[in-house]
Amino acid sequence: MAAPGFWDDPEKAQGVIAEMNAVKSSVDQYEKLQQDYDDAAMMTELADEEGDAELAAEVAETIRSISGKVDEFELQLLLNQPYDKLNAILELHPGAGGTESQDWGQMLLRMYTRWAEKRGFKVEVLDYLPGDEAGIKSVTLLIKGYNVYGYLKAEKGVHRLVRISPFDASGRRHTSFVSCDVVPEIADDVEVDIRTEDLKIDTYRASGAGGQHINTTDSAVRITHLPTGVVVTCQNERSQIKNREQAMKMLRSKLYERKLVEQQQQLDEIRGEQSDIAWGSQIRSYVFHPYSMVKDHRTSVETGNVGAVMDGDLDAFIDGYLRSQIKTEAE
Repeated sequence: MAAPGFWDDPEKAQGVIAEMNAVKSSVDQYEKLQQDYDDAAMMTELADEEGDAELAAEVAETIRSISGKVDEFELQLLLNQPYDKLNAILELHPGAGGTESQDWGQMLLRMYTRWAEKRGFKVEVLDYLPGDEAGIKSVTLLIKGYNVYGYLKAEKGVHRLVRISPFDASGRRHTSFVSCDVVPEIADDVEVDIRTEDLKIDTYRASGAGGQHINTTDSAVRITHLPTGVVVTCQNERSQIKNREQAMKMLRSKLYERKLVEQQQQLDEIRGEQSDIAWGSQIRSYVFHPYSMVKDHRTSVETGNVGAVMDGDLDAFIDGYLRSQIKTEAE
């Protein structure tokens, strides 16, 4: 931070500070856990020497508390892949089903926003297309914070909802699907070959649910990468120039992610392996009727507290996914 020119790029500087604070926090957590362990060991020895049943019960409770903190700390340490520490770009796209699926998309938008807020992450709406009657047709979020991508990569896939539809006068049960795509926000200094002649850039008037999503000028930007068909849009800023800059950053991230996926597919073919979980697959079911349950089909982690999950309590699912990935790599 004391180096000359450190503050010349404020955004990069803030990223370095966030990483420093996160690393410092990890060290502090480790030292606190070590101290708690030492204290518990000493209390255990004292309880044994004096035959103090009350102290022994207190030690047992302390050990349970330490164990829970160690599990939480271990989860943070699992986020050690190259892009885990980066911000994440999250997109939600409702499937077929009209208003019902679009409403499910709105519910997931709220869920991820709540999750991010609970963790102290910053959420920016980059693109928002409202549904015809309710919900959303699509939304793109930029979620900023240390290790955000590391956590949210567990959410990539199709999310399935089963419930009695509030839009069905007959009160019938409906099944809806929304796809969630998550990519890391790749820095400008990462090399991705994007040629100007390969881009189709359109501008249009922003649309949305009101407030910051509405504009009176053609400031929204849509960029199509012609060779791959990848499309990104941004209407968050009032300035067309800023929206274009953000859209290019999103495009760079998507093309880089695409490149990594292609490389992994080539490796899988060489190894003769097939991945069970891929884009377009159903990763989790949220059942509101005839019973209450949320179940992750990759890890079998489940809970009956649907309300807590929809309020952003996703840590058990993220933890289960990350631990399953570590286990898979070890095998």
